[in-house]
Amino acid sequence: MPNIENLRKQAKTYLRWHRERYYPVAAQIRWILPRYRDQSDREILDADFKLSDAQELVARKHGFADWPALVKGIETMTKSTASDSRHPLVLSAEPQLFVSDINVSCLFYVRKLGFEVAFQNGEPPFYAQVFRDGARLNLRKVGPPVFDAGFRAREVDALSATLTVDDPKQLFLEYQASGAAFHQLLRIEPWGARTFIVQDPDGNLIAFSGEAT
Repeated sequence: MPNIENLRKQAKTYLRWHRERYYPVAAQIRWILPRYRDQSDREILDADFKLSDAQELVARKHGFADWPALVKGIETMTKSTASDSRHPLVLSAEPQLFVSDINVSCLFYVRKLGFEVAFQNGEPPFYAQVFRDGARLNLRKVGPPVFDAGFRAREVDALSATLTVDDPKQLFLEYQASGAAFHQLLRIEPWGARTFIVQDPDGNLIAFSGEAT
């Protein structure tokens, strides 16, 4: 369960990053706070960004409309799970994929898989994050090739990430129409899940899995 004091510290960190003109935080602000959606990084960093804005950012990241709703939600969860209050929760995962060209990879995930770019870091960029709905993938530039020549022969189905979706068939059809490269077509697994696997330009295999309805 998130600790309210830690969340306050997170908000203060976002505020400090904004004041220090740390460009990656501008992407986070634009992504999460709708009123900044159409502003450039420079416009966001020039804006009057207050502690209340940073607290709203933290609240929305955790699924609440604003800071008071987050505080109330934490208090409610604390009362209902008092016996487990010492056990922290893992709230999300952000797989890191190794890629040889950040721009090429971002174009692939945006144009082929319907993701959006949360931020890019560096000139030229060496790190980036793409997201779609609740999924986030971190892209880290490494020297090519990402995988050695014999890797796929040895590890045919080694995955870089698995994303859970509510309608794998519909998403498969969307990706089929976009021209995405499939490592595995849509199928029902022996354990009951419906899955397919996409291959990115560097050979990363991304599995999409959901219920076989």
